[in-house]
This record gives sequence, structure tokens and C-alpha cells, in this order.
Amino acid sequence: TGVIHYFYIEDWQYVNEYRHPVSVRKIFPDPNGTRLAFIDDKSDGFVYCPVNDRLYEIPNFSPTIKGILWENWPMDKGVFVAFDDDKVYTYVFHKNAIQGSKIILAGGTEVPFSHKPLLLYNGELTSQTQSGKTNNIYLSTHSFLGNLKDFGPNELTQMLTQTLMLKRFSEAWEVCRLLNDQSGWNELAKACLHHMEVDFAIRVYRTSGNAGMVMSLEQIKGIEDHNLLAGHLAMFTSDFNLAQDLYLASSCPVAALEMRKDLQHWDSALQLAKRLAPDQIPFISKEYAMQLEFMGDYINALAHYEKGITGNNKEHDEACLAGVAQMSIRMGDIRRGVNQAIKHPSRLLKRDCGAILESMKQFSEAAQLYEKGQYYDKAASVYIRCKNWAKVGELLPHVSSPKIHLQYAKAKEADGRYKEAVIAYEHAKQWDSVIRLYLDHLNNPEKAVNIVRETQSLDGAKMVARFFLQLGDYGSAIQFLVMSKCNNEAFTLAQQHNKMEIYADIISSESTTNEDYQSIALYFEGEKKHFQAGKFFLLCGQYGRALKHFMKSPSTEDNLAIEMAIETVGRAKDEALTNQLIDYLMGESDGMPKDAKYLFRLYMALKQYREAARTAIIIAREEQCSGNYRNAHDVLFSMYSELKTQKIKIPSEMATNLMILHSYILVKTHVKRGDHMKGARMLIRVANNISKFPSHIVPILTSAVIECHRAGLKNSAFSFAAMLMRPEYRNKIDLKYKRKIEAMVRRPDTTEAEEPTTACPYCAFQLPECELLCPGCKNNLPYCIATGRHMVRDDWTVCPHCDFPALYSEFKNMLQTENICPMCSERINVVHLKKINDCTQYLKPEDRD
Repeated sequence: TGVIHYFYIEDWQYVNEYRHPVSVRKIFPDPNGTRLAFIDDKSDGFVYCPVNDRLYEIPNFSPTIKGILWENWPMDKGVFVAFDDDKVYTYVFHKNAIQGSKIILAGGTEVPFSHKPLLLYNGELTSQTQSGKTNNIYLSTHSFLGNLKDFGPNELTQMLTQTLMLKRFSEAWEVCRLLNDQSGWNELAKACLHHMEVDFAIRVYRTSGNAGMVMSLEQIKGIEDHNLLAGHLAMFTSDFNLAQDLYLASSCPVAALEMRKDLQHWDSALQLAKRLAPDQIPFISKEYAMQLEFMGDYINALAHYEKGITGNNKEHDEACLAGVAQMSIRMGDIRRGVNQAIKHPSRLLKRDCGAILESMKQFSEAAQLYEKGQYYDKAASVYIRCKNWAKVGELLPHVSSPKIHLQYAKAKEADGRYKEAVIAYEHAKQWDSVIRLYLDHLNNPEKAVNIVRETQSLDGAKMVARFFLQLGDYGSAIQFLVMSKCNNEAFTLAQQHNKMEIYADIISSESTTNEDYQSIALYFEGEKKHFQAGKFFLLCGQYGRALKHFMKSPSTEDNLAIEMAIETVGRAKDEALTNQLIDYLMGESDGMPKDAKYLFRLYMALKQYREAARTAIIIAREEQCSGNYRNAHDVLFSMYSELKTQKIKIPSEMATNLMILHSYILVKTHVKRGDHMKGARMLIRVANNISKFPSHIVPILTSAVIECHRAGLKNSAFSFAAMLMRPEYRNKIDLKYKRKIEAMVRRPDTTEAEEPTTACPYCAFQLPECELLCPGCKNNLPYCIATGRHMVRDDWTVCPHCDFPALYSEFKNMLQTENICPMCSERINVVHLKKINDCTQYLKPEDRD
């Protein structure tokens, strides 16, 4: 009759009944009796679960099926087979799937002829043969039960599909491990989610390194609500419609709304919000409106922005009102949109609405919004487009874009308002236009000239040059032509109006090409202006011609031509030219020898320091003979310093001459300071070398007698007085002192204190303090530039400028009154004087020839 009764023997009563629409032909309960399969009169197969009174149809059920066997292996409860005469079909009952319970066909296995299936245990089918014996065969759907290591990747992939169909996850794990392929692990993880095996899924995702899924599953694994958990898992497998249905059937239907919001499915979210959370409608409306605006559906976007206004959430409402303003403008309701944008506090909204209006060619409204939003550059450029110059003028102080200033300037110039135009051109940094207006319209050439000088504008310089040309001021015109790099025009102009000197001066201060220099040189050569011709031949590197002109140049007081000739030879580094100049300086070409100082300079320019040193000694000797002792001292000192810098040995004659001249110069300093003993000692040294001072023998000896007398050195005074009594000197003595000196010789007093001794800095031998040759070690001793005495180790300093040594205590004392170095004449501040404790570096044996 189609009725199935469940009867419980222990209680001896019916517990359940099921009425089928048609009569039932065969029933097959599973080993526990909690499920049964049956075949009805229509030859359809079903599985019935009495626990929840649910019926599931068996898919692809063949009408020839004779019977059904349930799997007896306790771990595989949902598997059963249906068999007919020649085939066995394996089915699996998926009870806990996300989509709900269902039955699937896993595969079929051929059965040998006239075998009758009796028992199914873990994929092994026991059948009875014709002879009554039993025979075991493995189902094709359970091929993974053998030794997996014997199979290749293709077979393993098929086996993975079988294990997942049969929910044999442990075996699937082994297959994935052997395959070691990411897609295999992903398949397994998906199947676990499908069957709601959350813990196993976590294990799989952890193995495949998907941290995001592990964390997401960890968060939901404790959920007890079956539908809610299934909803989450459906969402993870991207089946969003199923997830929504499951969420809505769960105890937390709002999850469906949250999901749609996260997916930005705003239309679905709005439908759900109406039912589940009306308070969220404004916020979803705003988001939906933004999406519609992006897609260009402005009508609906406007409607949703309006729905989004809450009246109590300031930030959200401002965003909605901004949307309303923009959508109104786009829909053509410009007045409403502009008013809304002006009322709105946001500058950005004003800019965006302005841009929309500008694209719609609504320039005056666009400019108004830009101005309100303080986008002055944009506002000005839009006002320019609608030719509203008055407004542009108002905004100019706030505008930074040169382009706008330029447009305004052009407009003002066209109107003949040149002063305003000039200011705008200046702001636009269009200097050529500024210069043009100052010259042509405002009659202010000074300003134009200043601007050209400041900006170095080439076109501007050309305009100024043209202006001066019209005035007939050729010098200024040449200057500005050169500045505008029009050298040829400038040269021609200079030639025509005889202004070559001006052109030459300007050119030589610019960095110019050799051709320009050469053309000037040739012009001066034609004019027989040898000095200028030489100067420009030198600039363009034609040293031979330059030298020829310098040597032809008439001599002037400062002898600049010779100086230039020396510079030419120094640059040329050509022996023939050098010899030519030396002959000229020696006077071999014209029989007039030139001053030796030029020869000295020539050798210095050629870096021939030894020859320079010899020449310096000759010059110093000449200066000495003429009585110019300071000049001689300076020549020797500069040469001495140069040789020291070049690390060349210093000729001993030079060193000795410098020492004697320096001693002579120190006399004045000591006498002026009233230190007669030091003055006398220096004069004794000078008088002992009196032959070096031929033009002042008598005055020097006279001074020596007087100073020695004052200092109590009677014996020395007497010996110099005796020298003065020689007939060649006697008549030259100053009458003031003559009688005293004669008396000194008549009544000699030879008492004299011994000169104090100090230690030699090399060997510590005690010798008189003004003695410069040590009897102990035979070294020439360095002398103090302040006193002329020899140096001592424990009182050592040097001049910060010329590096010559001095006794620290004496030099410091001297600088209290004189703040100038007696050797190099540079100013010295006492503060910069440092005492040197270790003077070893200054005590190398003298570098002298």
C-alpha cells in the first residue's frame, strides 16, 4: 500500500510511519536501521531517513535494478550500491553538505556473468557464483585502496576525485601529499568546506600556506548554528546567493546584509536593509549613489543621494549634499547645484562642480564657484574665456600662473593700457615684452636696460641695441649687440664708427670664441695699435704674433707691454719665443737692456726658478747698490718664499744677503723702540758687511758708532770710529757727530761687556746670541726675524704668514707696539701667535746650494 512502518521491538510499539504515493516493491535498511533504501512500483529508488522524516531520490536509477547493498564498513556509512545482472552502481549519501543532504552517483563497476552480490565491505563486493561459491571483487570507485606509490600523477588525480566523492578525506590527504600540487590541495580544501569539515579544511589550508583562509576558518569554527556556519562556508566558496539564503534562514540574518555591503552589491543590500536594518538605508543609499554616479546613471544617483540624507550625521550628510549638488548640475538643474555647492563648506566640492560646469560651457557659474573655493588661477582662466577682464584684474594679485598674467597682459596691451600690461608681463616673466613696452610705448630705456642686465635676455638685448642705434649711441648699441650674441653685427658697427676699443673691452670681459678675438686683433694690427693687437692675439692663442706686437709696442711708464710679453711666453711654453724675449730684454735686438726685474718675472712665469733666483740676486744687488734696501729685501724674500714652496734649494748667497738686509731693516725698529743694545748688535753685523752697502757706508758706520756708544759697547764703537777716520770717509762724516767721533778715537775706551750666550738649537753649544754659525756643529743657525739673534729650542714660534722663525717672547713683545711682521710686512694679531714646543721640523740642515 506504500506505507512503511518502523516498529521498536524493545518497547513493542510503532515509532514512525511513512506513506509513499505508490506501492513499495522492495526495502533495504542500512546495518543500523537509521536509513533505508526502497524501490517503488515505478522502479524509482529512494532513501528514507526516519530520524528527520526526509526522503531523498536516488539519481540516475536504472529500472533494471534488482537490489541494494549498504556498506558494512563502520567508517563509510553513507555508501551503498545498487545492482542489476551485469553492473553495480556506487552511490554516496552526502548528509552534511552546504547545499543540504543529497545522493550522488559515484560510478559503476562491471560484474562477472551470473554473480549475485551478497555483501559490501570497504569497497570489496562479495558475490555468489553459479556453483554456489563466493567471489570478491573491488569496486572501480575504490581503486585508491591499493598501494598509492605505484601510480603516476594522472591516476592519482583520478583517485583524488574518487576519494573526494566518497568523503574519504584521510586517503585524499595521502593522494595530495604524493601529488604535491597546489591545485590538488585546493580541491581537497574546497571539498572539506563543501562537507562542512572545518577542522580538516584548516589543516589543509595551513599545509598549502593560505594564512588568510586559516584565520577566517578559525574565527567561525565554533559556530553551532548550522545554517550560519554553512552560510559562511558558502560565502568562502563564492556562492553568494546560497550564502544569502542560508544566512536568512539562520539565527543571524543581518550577516546577509553585511555580506552584500562588503561585496558592494548595493541594490541587494538595499532590499535586505529594508527588511533587516532600516537605519542603515541612508548609508547604503549614499554608497549606491556613488556607484551609480560612477556608471553615469545620474538620475538614480541623485535620488539615492537625497535618500541618504539623515539630518543627524554631519559628515555623512555633507557627502550626500555634495553628491546632490554635483548630480543636480549634471542633470541640468544648475541653479540648485550651484547654490548647494556655495552653501557647502568643502573647497574641493566647489572645484569639482566648477570643473563640471566648465565642461558644460557654463563659464560664469564655473568661475564663480572656483572663486568661492579660492581656486584663483582656475577662476581667472575661466573669466578670461568669457572675456570678463574686470574680474580677472580683481583676481590677479592672488594668481600665480604666468600663463594667466600673460593673457591679461596681451589684452591690456591691445587696449593700449601699457602700464598695466607691463606689470602683468613682469608677473608672467615675459621679459622681452616688458623691454619692448618700456622702449616703444613707455619711453623708459633705463628700466629696459636694467631688465636686460638682470635677465640676460638675448632678444631684449637686441631690442635695446636697436634703440641705441636709432639714437646714434654706438657704444651702448655695441654693448647690447654683444650681450645678444650678435658679435658680427657689433664688430661691423665698431669698424664703421671707429669704436673698436669699446667693442674690444666688452668682448674681452665676455667668454668669446677665438674667431672674434682674431678679427679684433687683425683690425688693431691694420691700425698699427700694437698693444691692443698683441692683447687679442694672446687671447686667441696666437702667441708668436702676440709677442711680435708687444715687442713693437712703444714703452710706457708702467711697461705693460713687457708684462704682457712675459705672460705670452709663459703661456706659450715655446723655446724659440722665450729666447726671442730674453734677447729683447737683454737689449740684444735694439741695444737697450730692459730692467732686470722683467727678466726675473719671465723666469718666474716659465717656472725656471733657479734662473729666477740668480736674476733675483742680481736685482737685489743693483737695488742695494742704489741704496733701495727695502726693495732688495722684498725681492729676495719673495724669491726665497717661492723657492721654498717649490722645494728647491736656496742659494746660500741669497740666504746670506737676505739675512744682512733683514738685520739692517731691524735696526730702525729697535732704535725706534729705544732698545739700543739690539740696535747696536744689528749695526755691528751690518758694519761687518759694509761692502754690501756701498752708497751708505759713512751713515751706517756713524750710526754704528753712536748706537754702540749708547749701548755701552765702547770697544766696538772705537773700532768703527777708527774706520771712519780713514781719509776716504773722514770728510763725509756728518758735522754734528764729527768732533765726538774724533774725540773717541783720540781717547780710546775699550771696555765692553761680553755678549750673553745662548744654546745652539742643533747641538746645545753655548755661543753668543747674535752669532749665526755654530763653532760646535758648524751649522748655519736659523735667526729670529724680530731680533736677528739665533733661535733657541725652548722659545720658538713662526710668523703665521711667511713661516719664518722668531723667538716667541721677543716677537710677542714686539707685536705689542708693532703689529706687522718685519719679514713679510703682513699684519699679525698676537692671538694667532702660537708657541711651538717641538721645533724639530724647522731644524733640518738648511736647504742651500
